[in-house]
Amino acid sequence: MGAALRDSLWPSDRRGLTPADERRLIERVRPAFSERLAVLRIEQSLTAALHEVYLPLAAWVAGQKNSEPLVLGVNGAQGSGKSTTCDLLQLILNNGFGFRVAVFSIDDLYKTRAERETLARAVHPLLVSRGVPGTHDVQLGLATLQALKGGAGEVALPSFDKAMDDRRPKSEWPHFQGPADIIVFEGWCVGARAQAEADLARPVNQLEAEEDPDGRWRRYVNDQLAGDYAALFARLNALIMLKVPDLASVYQWRSLQERKLAARLMEHPAAAARLMDAVALRRFIMHYERLTRHMLEDMPSRADLTLCLNARHQFEKILIKR
Repeated sequence: MGAALRDSLWPSDRRGLTPADERRLIERVRPAFSERLAVLRIEQSLTAALHEVYLPLAAWVAGQKNSEPLVLGVNGAQGSGKSTTCDLLQLILNNGFGFRVAVFSIDDLYKTRAERETLARAVHPLLVSRGVPGTHDVQLGLATLQALKGGAGEVALPSFDKAMDDRRPKSEWPHFQGPADIIVFEGWCVGARAQAEADLARPVNQLEAEEDPDGRWRRYVNDQLAGDYAALFARLNALIMLKVPDLASVYQWRSLQERKLAARLMEHPAAAARLMDAVALRRFIMHYERLTRHMLEDMPSRADLTLCLNARHQFEKILIKR
């Protein structure tokens, strides 16, 4: 993400840090922060955001914490920068504030390829594509949250291989050594609410018009949101949204992700064969379009904190619920 920031980006009365505290935190965090940017291959100019965005964001998160583990939801459309934001937030909360932070993604809860193929045969062919509500193992998510909140001990965090479009064997899952002070649960539809029935009547794109003309797929997805997913998202204590400017930005940023993935998989032909060209990627994003549009309208008024991005992938405005 870019780092063109204004001094007024974060409301001065909501930073939650004294100048002296901020100087000490910057001194404590800066080396690890810069090192992480290098690992993530992010231009070093993003360090400007440490003062203006990430430190006050970490202070805000710390302010939500009480005696119980905090479950923080982070929502954002494809390509918005959720993973990077959560990675840097984890680093600061750990190194700067001394919190033990576990991070996992709703993307790692996708049903296996075989499970989605069964679902596609039983309910609707579009459900073979990972992404929409109904294609995740919600019970696995609930069990993971419960284990992380349960105190000390080692917890296996689910892991999904997007290049292979399947869940990794449990023996390859990463482990978190508890207890967790803060649990960050991130994902494109985290915290989303179901749409009104009337809003499902008309298709929003070519995919829905041609492959879901009777609305069976989108109604199934919506029913999942109103049911099991609502129970999962009810576990959140606070919600942050990374708000994208429009759907065109989602396509552009998600295309960039696909190109980066392709570069990493050049030596793995079987995995590279599953990468999407421009046509396939556009169709894939259409699966997400309805709910993305809905969240852009519905979530900013509900999220506890909204980080607004502009078309250049820069932080433009921060909204905090009073």
